[in-house]
Amino acid sequence: MRRFFCLFALFVALPLAAAERVVSLAPSLTDMVLELDAADRLVGVLDGGLRPPALEGLPSVGRYGQVNLEQVLAMRPDLLLVWPGAVPDAQLARLKSFGIPIYLADPHRLEDVARQLRELGERLGRRDRGEALAKRFEVRVQALREQYHRERPLKVFYQVWNRPLYTLGGNQIISDALGLCGGRNLFADLSLPAPQVSQEAVLARDPEVILAGSHAELQLWTQMPQLSATRLGQLWPIPDKNLERPSYAMLDATEKLCRLLSGAHPATP
Repeated sequence: MRRFFCLFALFVALPLAAAERVVSLAPSLTDMVLELDAADRLVGVLDGGLRPPALEGLPSVGRYGQVNLEQVLAMRPDLLLVWPGAVPDAQLARLKSFGIPIYLADPHRLEDVARQLRELGERLGRRDRGEALAKRFEVRVQALREQYHRERPLKVFYQVWNRPLYTLGGNQIISDALGLCGGRNLFADLSLPAPQVSQEAVLARDPEVILAGSHAELQLWTQMPQLSATRLGQLWPIPDKNLERPSYAMLDATEKLCRLLSGAHPATP
């Protein structure tokens, strides 16, 4: 009996075998694989914007919301990297039914990115690299939180799209980045990931800063001087698109956001 328990304990303590054929169904998780120096493990990716040189020639398994399941299976993956929003629920259910190991990532706070670096590092045979990146990430997050803290956070409207108006709910990781930088998501009370809102709702909440994808997407607000953000001249493009792709690179994007918001003025009470 003692021998049985010793063998059981040894089995439990053994690390998972590193995945060798990985299909990434989330661009942010693909970024993380590259950050972990594990590009050699990838056999297919979901496309989402320009590819880095390390991924040139790698087969595609579709685009956001359109995964080619047959192609995924043909690649014989031993690990699928999935962000729920990138794969329709019905397709995700089918993928789970195939019995392929799935790593499901849905980060809501910056600290979740550090945890994922550790977990993926373990799964990809890059444990030391994952641990090192995670520690650096956590140290910098804490330093930014202390440096850019505001007693009264700025009211920030984060505009995902302008026609119609979409923003972010409070459970999104970008909300946490805004909080770290001394801001507060204007619609943090909404639970949907990307709720549609009206111009009237934005006007009623009167943001002090409005962030959007480009100057063109901000034109709507330039004609509304009653908004604090417009009067203060604080209608700004998002400084780094990696803010919307949770990986180690999101940390640099968050630091740029913090520097931008540090120059913002609060509205006069």
